[in-house]
Amino acid sequence: MFRFHLPRTAALVSFKLLVMVFGLFACVKLQANVNPAHVEIVRDQWGVPHIYGKTDADAVYGLAWATCEDDFSTVQKMLLAVKGRLAETDGKGGAVLDFLSFISGAETVVDTAYEHSFSPSFKKIIEAYAQGLNEYAQAHKEELLRSDLFPVTPKTIIAQYVLTNMLLTGVYLDVQKVFLGLIKNYETNLPSGSNAFAFNSSRTADGKTYLAVNSHQPLEGLFSWYEVHMVSEEGMNILGGTFPGGMSIFHGTNENLGWACTLNNPNLGDVYKLQMNPNNRLQYWFDDHWETLEVRKKTVKVKLGAIRIPITKTFYWSKYGTTIKNKDGFYSLRFPANMDIRGCEQLYQMNKAKSFTEWRDYMRQSAFPGINFIYADRTDTIYYVSNGQFPYRNAKYDWNKVLPGNTSETLWQPVYMPYDSLPQVLNPKSGYVLNTNNSPFEASGEGDNPKPENFPAATGIGMEGRNNRSIIAHYLISKQPKLTYSDFKRIKYDEQYNDSMYNHGLPNASLFFELNPKKYPRIADAIAVINKWNCMSDVNNRQAALITFAMYPLIDKITARGTNYETNHFTEQQYAQALLKAKRHMLKHFGALEVPYGQVQKHVRGDKEFPIGGMPEVLAATISQPYKKGMRRTFVGESYIQLVRYSKEGIEIETVHAYGSSSKPGSPHYNDQMEMFVNKQLKPMTLNKEKIYSGAERIYNPGSKQPKAPDENDRVQH
Repeated sequence: MFRFHLPRTAALVSFKLLVMVFGLFACVKLQANVNPAHVEIVRDQWGVPHIYGKTDADAVYGLAWATCEDDFSTVQKMLLAVKGRLAETDGKGGAVLDFLSFISGAETVVDTAYEHSFSPSFKKIIEAYAQGLNEYAQAHKEELLRSDLFPVTPKTIIAQYVLTNMLLTGVYLDVQKVFLGLIKNYETNLPSGSNAFAFNSSRTADGKTYLAVNSHQPLEGLFSWYEVHMVSEEGMNILGGTFPGGMSIFHGTNENLGWACTLNNPNLGDVYKLQMNPNNRLQYWFDDHWETLEVRKKTVKVKLGAIRIPITKTFYWSKYGTTIKNKDGFYSLRFPANMDIRGCEQLYQMNKAKSFTEWRDYMRQSAFPGINFIYADRTDTIYYVSNGQFPYRNAKYDWNKVLPGNTSETLWQPVYMPYDSLPQVLNPKSGYVLNTNNSPFEASGEGDNPKPENFPAATGIGMEGRNNRSIIAHYLISKQPKLTYSDFKRIKYDEQYNDSMYNHGLPNASLFFELNPKKYPRIADAIAVINKWNCMSDVNNRQAALITFAMYPLIDKITARGTNYETNHFTEQQYAQALLKAKRHMLKHFGALEVPYGQVQKHVRGDKEFPIGGMPEVLAATISQPYKKGMRRTFVGESYIQLVRYSKEGIEIETVHAYGSSSKPGSPHYNDQMEMFVNKQLKPMTLNKEKIYSGAERIYNPGSKQPKAPDENDRVQH
């Protein structure tokens, strides 16, 4: 038998490597700062976890454990993406995120910045979260997607935030345009979803302060919402939504205040065309000399059936940052989202804020690269800010277009405009603030908004403009001098377009409704149907289905190419052709051009299927994709909803999730909120410990074999 003998020195090296490997595992254990016996997870009748810990670290450990119980697959996929390994389980779709993670430089920036970016106390929070993930993985090896993914380190946890910020600030769209060769002379804005509203007592019939947390997100997967309540003896008591892998609540409410987030779309990243040396393909001109690109190769293993095929792509690095080559040349990308990793600590601090002053002081750390915040509290304060990290850019260039990559004049440094200079509205006379991904210059009533002239053009602030949701919201609010809570809900759940069909995903959609039946006799009957439409998208509407099947293929063409709606006007002939295809589809699958919309669009999970209304760009937005038998099913849009009423006496909370608290098909809470969701109903929630424990479905410590009885005497005290 052939034997392979290590030389003595090699054997010694191998022994040291083994010691290092085992040391890593030991290190993870040694860093553990949480005793699971100090953590209780209380599941309510909907399976929502209410996590109680002696310390904040205990509560964060419990969050990690509960999230894994409900959606360990998604938690792992985010970790795999950060490691550039998602393609190993998800094939070509995962490879896209693997390469984006590499482009973001998530792990590299965290390695460099971790030690000096966080306070010692917050490092314990990160370590507690990593401990919770690692101990769950150790106890549930049968659920592992890749056996060598764990243990994860605190740095990997933070790298997830870097990747998430890159995606939420739209940098991936710039990457997509470069890859597709669509980068020439484009503008960077792209419509997106999410709503948030706050009303103070001057606008409410009952004198309470209202907040609507109403993000539009994917309903499943990496960026879907997970509802959780976290409590500790160190002052944490907050209920809201986080993404699988998040260490704190991203938006929600504590006992004093709350906030909602929506995506904003100013200029949060820049693209540069490099001037290359014709005699040296890796040299680019910068100021008065040639610089050399650094070559960075990335290989991902893509799952194809039972095998994994390695795919290698070559990227580059210039003074500006990540650089990509396409048929037109070399383009560099520069964006704040991968230059600052402090946002997760700022968010954790905001979770514990007791007043508006404290909350805004945390916001002044300016650690988030983007995102709008709508705020409300028990003292009747309402507030809006279009947040972002805006570097000081040279005003002689048009920063909304591709920039020359040959001069230090366009190489901005990560020094940003101060927080107090950002667009914001505090306690306006009109009594409300809102954002529907629209311009910050339309955040409130007339006379209460920031002035465009106060913000440099290079920031792109205000380029979001108006959208159907902002037009409808302002209109509906203007009709109600005093809103009842029922009025508040009706606005939030509205499903209409304005008469001009403004931004029905397309700026010139009016052509669709101006088609002449004499010019297009083959679709004369379809034209008659759409001209009957009342601009509503409820489940009973009989014209919305035909319009849906005509519009989606056009919208899909745009979004598939990473370009924005405003620069993609379709012709009259293209609208006519889309309507012809929609007519054929309706007749083939439904036998008529007019059927109730709920027969066509469904909300589906597991063995449950419900009719649902909504379209892109209505307030109660629904984005659907092809389903069986010619129907469509939801996959993006209305997701986790939280409505809050604040008063001096306390707070009242209602929430609903698109599906349920668990993403595991065997769980009773896999789809138990669906019927409420489609019927626009919400469940009452509370931050009160006594009510939560008395109504508990299950109480247990992470890792325990048996649940505790609700009346045990050894509960964590708060």
